[in-house]
Amino acid sequence: MPKPIPTQQLIDSLLKGDRLALARAISRVEDDAEDAARIVQAVFAHTGKAHLVGITGAPGTGKSTLVSALVESYRASGLTVGVLAVDPTSPFSGGALLGDRVRMTGHSGDAGVFIRSMATRRGIGGLAKASAAALLLLDAAGFDRILVETVGAGQAEVEIASVADTVVVVEAPGMGDEVQAIKAGLLEIADIFAVNKADRKGAARTVAALEMMLETGGASAQTILHHGQRLEMGAAASETEAAGGWSIPVLKTVAISGGGVGQLRDALEGHRAWLGESGALAAGERKRLDHMLQTLVQAELLARMERALSPELRRNLVEKMQGRQIDPYSAAADLVKKL
Repeated sequence: MPKPIPTQQLIDSLLKGDRLALARAISRVEDDAEDAARIVQAVFAHTGKAHLVGITGAPGTGKSTLVSALVESYRASGLTVGVLAVDPTSPFSGGALLGDRVRMTGHSGDAGVFIRSMATRRGIGGLAKASAAALLLLDAAGFDRILVETVGAGQAEVEIASVADTVVVVEAPGMGDEVQAIKAGLLEIADIFAVNKADRKGAARTVAALEMMLETGGASAQTILHHGQRLEMGAAASETEAAGGWSIPVLKTVAISGGGVGQLRDALEGHRAWLGESGALAAGERKRLDHMLQTLVQAELLARMERALSPELRRNLVEKMQGRQIDPYSAAADLVKKL
């Protein structure tokens, strides 16, 4: 078992881009170790530079292969890349079901790439519990681009919009329904659509269906949208109007051969530039930080509740509810008063 690195040494090494320190820091955050908050607090001032890209979509669309191809494309441009692959939880170990060695092994020897799998555990929307903190650590370590791939578990995947600057929704032809994104509730959060496996029959129909839906919904017009939704721009509103809105592209890719990946990377860079010019980047970051703040407050309140409320107290209240001596609302109010 490796000797634990002192917290301050870990922080200093991480900020210098040390990969081992980064890996251990993410593990401490993921395990909610005693010094997890201290690590994030120390590196927070060094964040806010990376472009955070969320990759989501239904299972079977080839998201992992597309992420690997994007990493290769970014590296060819001289950019460093961090990848956070959020996997289902193993029912036995509680860890990620798919490990780093299974995914994207072709990048394992590249010092400009860091790949980490995290388990969803009790996370909502296919995102790991500590994913937001892990993204801050990757950002502080100096990566130019950070890709977050989610498990593709359906409607709740819209949570990816709360942690990413740009969201790519991946589709694939021949999966039953014409457009899986509608069923998954992902149509509203996309900044870019990628129809992967575009060499398959039905790809043109999938592209046409997506374009028609965007046109019908008005999202293809030059409106002030981010993740498919209007943003509260505040002081940046006039800048956004001057820059124009973002027109959501529908691109074809064949990730396994690299087809169309360069165009996808260019679209990502175009969206990054638009975010900066329009003021949507700052507005999106405010929204993301607000979401993280709420998540941390909720987690702390839940932890306090679990510490303060004994099983016996809850059991007594449940028995009173069952005997109709007290209603659920009054019982909940009584518990809150005891916090």
